Amino acid sequence: MGSIVRLPANADGAEHREFGRFLRHLLHAPDLHTFGCRIAEYLEAEGLTNVVVGWRIDEGPYQVQDWSRVRRGDDEIAARSRDRSATEVDPAQGRIACPIHIDEGRFGIGFIADYHPESRERVESLSDVLGPIAETKFEKTRLTDSLHQLAHSEQLQAALFAIADMASSGMDINAMLRELHAIVGRFMYADNFYIALYDDQSDALRFIYLVDTIDPVIRDANEFIPMSVLEHGLTWYLIRDKKPLMGAVEDIYAQITGPKRSIGVGCFDWLGVPVLFGDRVRGVLVVQSYIERPRYTQSDQALLSYVGSHILTALDRKMAQEELERRVEERTQELTLEVQERRRSVRIQETLYRIAELSHTATNLDEFYATVHGIIGGLLDARNFYIALLSDDGEHLHFPYYVDARGHRAESRRLGRGYSEFVIRQGRACLFDKTDPAGLEELKALEASGEIVTYGPDSHVWLGVPLVLGDRVTGVLAVQSYTAGVGFSDRDREVLTFISYQIANGLGRQRAAAELKNAYAGLERRVAERTSELSEQILVREQIEQRLKHEVLHDSLTGLPNRAYLRDQLMRAIAHTRRESTHQFAVLFIDLDRFKVINDSVGHLVGDLLLKEVAARFTRCVRTGTDVVARLGGDEFAILMEVHAADDAMRMAQRVIEALGEPIAVDGKDLFTGASVGIALSSSNYASPEDVLRDADIAMYRAKSSGRHRFEVFDEKLHDQALALLETESQLRHAATRNEFFPYFQPIVRLDDASVVGYEALMRWRHPEKGILPPAAFLAVAEANGLMELLDWQLFDHALRVASELLQGDQYVNLNFSARHFRSPDLDTRFLALVNKHGVRPGQVRIEITEGALLDNPEQTGAVFRRLHEQGIFVALDDFGTGYSSLSYLHRFNMHTLKIDRSFVGDLRMDEDRSSTAVVRAILALSDSQRMEVVAEGIETQEQRTALMALGCVFGQGYFFAHPQSLEHILAARAT
Repeated sequence: MGSIVRLPANADGAEHREFGRFLRHLLHAPDLHTFGCRIAEYLEAEGLTNVVVGWRIDEGPYQVQDWSRVRRGDDEIAARSRDRSATEVDPAQGRIACPIHIDEGRFGIGFIADYHPESRERVESLSDVLGPIAETKFEKTRLTDSLHQLAHSEQLQAALFAIADMASSGMDINAMLRELHAIVGRFMYADNFYIALYDDQSDALRFIYLVDTIDPVIRDANEFIPMSVLEHGLTWYLIRDKKPLMGAVEDIYAQITGPKRSIGVGCFDWLGVPVLFGDRVRGVLVVQSYIERPRYTQSDQALLSYVGSHILTALDRKMAQEELERRVEERTQELTLEVQERRRSVRIQETLYRIAELSHTATNLDEFYATVHGIIGGLLDARNFYIALLSDDGEHLHFPYYVDARGHRAESRRLGRGYSEFVIRQGRACLFDKTDPAGLEELKALEASGEIVTYGPDSHVWLGVPLVLGDRVTGVLAVQSYTAGVGFSDRDREVLTFISYQIANGLGRQRAAAELKNAYAGLERRVAERTSELSEQILVREQIEQRLKHEVLHDSLTGLPNRAYLRDQLMRAIAHTRRESTHQFAVLFIDLDRFKVINDSVGHLVGDLLLKEVAARFTRCVRTGTDVVARLGGDEFAILMEVHAADDAMRMAQRVIEALGEPIAVDGKDLFTGASVGIALSSSNYASPEDVLRDADIAMYRAKSSGRHRFEVFDEKLHDQALALLETESQLRHAATRNEFFPYFQPIVRLDDASVVGYEALMRWRHPEKGILPPAAFLAVAEANGLMELLDWQLFDHALRVASELLQGDQYVNLNFSARHFRSPDLDTRFLALVNKHGVRPGQVRIEITEGALLDNPEQTGAVFRRLHEQGIFVALDDFGTGYSSLSYLHRFNMHTLKIDRSFVGDLRMDEDRSSTAVVRAILALSDSQRMEVVAEGIETQEQRTALMALGCVFGQGYFFAHPQSLEHILAARAT
């Protein structure tokens, strides 16, 4: 900057300006080191020699402008000068130290120079001149640093707000990860960056985001990589040691213990931090550099750790949000399909009603055909539509209705080999789609074999269904398409087939009505000629009308009134009761016991004959002309009767039950069935027939559940029970979605020393209002509504999840499987996957079944047992002795354990040789010959325990040793 001069007392204006420029030169120093150098330069220009300027900020290290100038002893004289805030002289070293400015706890600056006795006053005056300048410079530096820190804090806060906002925004996960990368890059070098999430359950890592400018490695964001694949790498050590790692790879290797393994391309600098939630590692964030640049600092590490926890929290929220949205979308699609299916079902049902109504209201066949065409056109594309009917002799095919968009017409023809004739011969719906290669190939094969010869216009797609009346095909209903892209599906075939039966019936009724009308017209024309014949024709017509009316209101199989007839009579009875309060009636709802078994075993034809005989017996039980016996459908009947008191209905119910006491001879077989009867008595509360039938039905189901072959009278208690059952079903479904079912464990012990060898897992329901509920409170309902398998799997999952805490040494846990589980061919695969998922050894798990499961599907059940046994999972036969107890089961199904039913254990006495003692002795001998373990259930007294030990039984369980307990209770008992 040129020569620097001290401003004398009599300095002129030029000197003042020169000194002002010097002050600005000092104050505008870009940093403290330059400031110190410029002070040293100024002091030496003022005549001092060997100047050393030193300073310190807060508690930081001491700094000088040039360490090469520091002499021995300078630090001691500088310390004395700083401590006393005064000039210090060391004559022996020939050095003088003088403070320029000191602000305790914040900063300080001073200098050391060569000492001359006459220069002390000069040195102190120079210090006085520089003091305000130094104070100003330090204050400016402090304010600048504070401003930088504030800007950095604001930038960090804005980044955290942005991270939080992204978690709740509509941004997808990939866009969010890219934005997170950009945020980290604002604070440090992050061209190479990855985020990995750690799953401690599977001990695996998922690289959800990875950007690397050098290393070509590619990681699937949805793939969980086992930690064994990454073992001894830097990322592996981050998760294992739960500590950040920073620096060159060689420096990091010096920080870790254990083997080192290089994964990927080597880098210049590396910084990785684990993200901890409590004591668990949730993931890692890593940045690295392949080029020489300023290395990562402790500040970078602290910042990455701080930002990392916010990033992981935001990612958790975003992934949870996307998972929820995915599930909502899937459920919405399911509900949409369900709504569409229901709407379709409603439309089909409405179509059937319209066709049924049309068959009675259409004035002629032409009107019937046209209206049917319009109805079908509302369900599928029916621009080209026709109805073909067989002639009475079955030799010709007529086309009473034919509509074609291209104007084609169809003439009656002798039966040949057309599409329509093929459908009639096959008696089933046929879809010929020439736009489908497979369909075209099938059609060509049929044409080649002579089964089909094409008539009329050549359509792209043709769909035809037979019109079946009774057991006879009477014609064909067909639609076809000439337009590319317009076709028919299997769903259209199902719909058209479904409604074709109603159309055929309607067509039959219309033809019958037409025939009746023609006959009536013929009679009218012949009145004048043959008056005597007129009355006969009228009688015939009346008989036909009566028969049609009878068919509408009566069951075609038994001849009894049907549900519609009974409903009409019930409406009359209800109205009568409202008019006259003294008038009473009762409805008996009757359901045959074991009818399905009979139907499945001897066939539907025999079942129909049985129903006819049952109808005849019921008819003989009632009063002719007063009571009504009706068949509601299947094996359900009802009786409507006038009563004076409830006893009248109960006596009638007893007669009905007794009427089936004798066997029914059908087709050379004696068949036995019974009846469960529900009785509903008239009440002013009834407003519709459906209400009466509903209550009678409820009472019938109560009779059936109470043992069958009996009757029950409906009362409000039954109604309340039905509502309670419905409420329990609803609560069960909600409980299943909330995983409210969990296991209690009852120990299985050695009888001699009561040591625990295993546990049986028993289901409990943690009801949010009623507390812990035992199985008796809900299992029957779960079995009835099909939830039992779902609840079982929840129990299996819970029991296996806590098995590592529950089991000690060689102990095992027994899980109960119902017969329904063995209907699934992949039961063993699913169960073994669950066992492996929770890290349980197969030898620690046993399954319990009852003998009923062996009867249901023995071949499939045996195959499942064999596969489980090969994997080391044993099978125990529960409640042995109460069922079939077939010896062949034990050998055939390779049982490991027999569990003696509590009914035999309860009767054991030391001093009595009861029948149960002989049974237990036989079971023990049998198991010994088969080399099976035996566990006695239901031990409640010391006497029973002693008796079992005397018989040679080794294992047992029961309240004598312990009630079923929760895992927490068992663990607490162990700890005491």
